[in-house]
Amino acid sequence: MKPVLLLNVVGLTSRALARMPRLAKLANQGWSAKLGTVLPAVTCSAQATMLTGLSPAEHGIVGNGWYFRELGEVHLWRQHNRLVAGESIWETARLQKPDYTSANICWWYAMGMSTDLTVTPRPIYHADGRKSPDAYMRPPELHDELVDAHGEFPLFQYWGPTASIASSRWIINSTRHVIRTRAPHLVTAYLPHLDYDLQRFGPRSAKADAAAAELDAELAPLIDEAEADGYTVMVVAEYGIEDAHTPVDINRELRREGLLEVYVQDGREQLDPWTSRAFAVADHQVAHVYVKNEADIGRVAAILRALYGVDEVLDREAQARYGLDHQRSGELVVVAEPGAWFTYYFWLDDSRAPEYARGVDIHRKPGYDPAELFFDPADRWAKAKAGVNLLKKKAGLRYAMSTVPLDPSCVKGTHGRLAESAQDMPLILCSDVSVSTEISALLESGRAVPAASVKSLVLHAQGLESSVASSV
Repeated sequence: MKPVLLLNVVGLTSRALARMPRLAKLANQGWSAKLGTVLPAVTCSAQATMLTGLSPAEHGIVGNGWYFRELGEVHLWRQHNRLVAGESIWETARLQKPDYTSANICWWYAMGMSTDLTVTPRPIYHADGRKSPDAYMRPPELHDELVDAHGEFPLFQYWGPTASIASSRWIINSTRHVIRTRAPHLVTAYLPHLDYDLQRFGPRSAKADAAAAELDAELAPLIDEAEADGYTVMVVAEYGIEDAHTPVDINRELRREGLLEVYVQDGREQLDPWTSRAFAVADHQVAHVYVKNEADIGRVAAILRALYGVDEVLDREAQARYGLDHQRSGELVVVAEPGAWFTYYFWLDDSRAPEYARGVDIHRKPGYDPAELFFDPADRWAKAKAGVNLLKKKAGLRYAMSTVPLDPSCVKGTHGRLAESAQDMPLILCSDVSVSTEISALLESGRAVPAASVKSLVLHAQGLESSVASSV
């Protein structure tokens, strides 16, 4: 059985591919197509669809996070795999080939994942409040192997204002190590590098072109080695990134209308989801709006439709058209216009913003914050403060990185809605020309390959069936 290396090159579009000669060579020797991603076109939803072959309404990952009604709290970037319903690629494969082995290098929801090898970011939270870079790795001996060979997982280059090629390089080198030492039948690896400068500077910028070329150069040895070892190499992208020019303060509008409530701690405002009649979990260009009382849904929908930058407001019936009608979804789902995106901001005065607002704090913020990719341009000492905090960290002292801007206008790239331009659509590439009859028809017609087909494409490349009745 031929093994498969499944690379997730976030933000890969035809525009980026033009600067990536090694990936272009792979596409030319095999095939390439546009990838029909899901709504919302965000990391966790798209990954879950590709691995399970199911829609968000079926696997339940309705975004990078949502309002956990049973807890009364908003949580983004949870890690437990039990949140994902459905059977993943390797689980279907094992029903046919019990000795099938798999490795996951940094795809999401990895904690408790049934792969044989797992690597996922997992910082150390010290008792004194400090945070140190690290990763969860299984089996345990893999941790020391990778750290000894490549250093600690570069957490602060994986996200935030210092995000760089270093994190993708570490993931690539770790993937090469796993293939050399274990040779699993399936290896999945997540490469986030294009996410950074495309959101910082926009997908048409010189920085975006440079980032694509930089990542391609890092990927070349991995692809060369994998193909030499007999792997079929498949490359997918969760979404394309489009130009951003209009931040939309959806929660501030709901607050002005008397629907969103806050409470105060230490002079700072906090979102109060327990008493709010309506609030939004902003997630790039899509926001889940949770409405406490059914009688308010019509009024909230009307307010949102009138908000500048909003394209669609989806009730449950409309959500079903996109395969997003899950109980975790908001009573309303709002989609931004092209170039617009949703902030999570709920305060009306920056002096009252919660402490986490000026930091890189993906787990406490009740929404996605792309401004975390920047040092505050209004603070001339932001980088110097970060340097001092780094020295404090090395000395074992506590510190707070309050360097993130509260002005979202610096963000130049966004994603989440379904792309209207072919140049903004994500791609799928494969080194093996062999595809199923169904996929062959899509390729011949120039239509997009659905993201839900990735699972069956991997299994087909390995001579396995994509749907097998369990014997349990």
